[in-house]
Amino acid sequence: MTPDGLIIRDAETADLPAVRAMLVETWHATYDGIYGWRRVAEITNAWHSLENLAAQLEREGGAFLVALIGEEIVATSSARLEPDRAALLTRLYVLPQYQGVGIGRTLLQVTLACFPHAPVARLEVESQNEPAIAFYERMGFFLQRQARFDGREDTPNTLMMAKRLFAE
Repeated sequence: MTPDGLIIRDAETADLPAVRAMLVETWHATYDGIYGWRRVAEITNAWHSLENLAAQLEREGGAFLVALIGEEIVATSSARLEPDRAALLTRLYVLPQYQGVGIGRTLLQVTLACFPHAPVARLEVESQNEPAIAFYERMGFFLQRQARFDGREDTPNTLMMAKRLFAE
C-alpha cells in the first residue's frame, strides 16, 4: 500500500541537490556490496553530478520525476523516448527506508504513463541486483538479453528487460 501523502511531480532545478543526495545514498546501499564503496562513489560522482542531473531536466521527449512524502524526496525516476518509440526507463530509485511500500510501483506507473504511445518499455538493471530484477519481473518486465551498460567494459554488467505497454 502506497504511503498517504505521496506526491509525484516533475523534478525542478531546486530539487537537484536532494535528488543527488538520495541517489548517492541509494546507490551505496544497493551497490557497495557488488562494486565496493570506492567504485560506487566514482560512478555516482560521474553519473549523478548536479551538471548531469541538470542536463536531464532539459532533455526533450523525456520524463524526470520525483516522489515526495511531505517535503522529503524519497524516490526519483527518469525515462526518455527512443527512436523506435520505446520508452527507455533510465532511472528508478527509492530510498532504502521507503522500499517495499508501493512507492516504486506507483512511480514506475506514472513514469510509463508519460509515454502513452510507446508500444514497449525497456530498461537496464545490474545483473547482481536481485531485488530490482524481482521488482521489475513483478511489474511485468521480462529478460531480453545481457549486456554492458552503454556497451563499455568499465560499466556494470546489465540485464536488458522489456515490457509490452499496449497492443498496436
